[in-house]
Amino acid sequence: QVYLQESGGGLVESGGSLRLSCQASGPTFSPYAMGWWRQTPYKVREFLGAITWSTGATDYADSVAGRFTISGDNAKKTVYLQMDSLKFEDTGVYFCTYRAYRGQYHYTEETAYHYWGQGARVTVSL
Repeated sequence: QVYLQESGGGLVESGGSLRLSCQASGPTFSPYAMGWWRQTPYKVREFLGAITWSTGATDYADSVAGRFTISGDNAKKTVYLQMDSLKFEDTGVYFCTYRAYRGQYHYTEETAYHYWGQGARVTVSL
């Protein structure tokens, strides 16, 4: 069992920056990958990006590429989401996810991830 806790959400002005953290806890920590998703009032849950834990390789959705950066700290069991040049439409609840093994699902699919955090709210003002 892996527990994920996001932190760092809040209110930020358009054009500003925010960094989310997601710390894992539990008896084991050995992710194949970790990802970030968000839920906005107008869309289904949206994939933002993921990091392959062993290599540090990252991939991002087009909507956030060049603005968001994912990084990880294995010693702290923490994954980060650095968000720059925030836009009003980035407002939503952000979730971190843990993929225990590669499995059959593509990393952009919700079913690829085995554990989800409770979410952190981010509000970007105009």
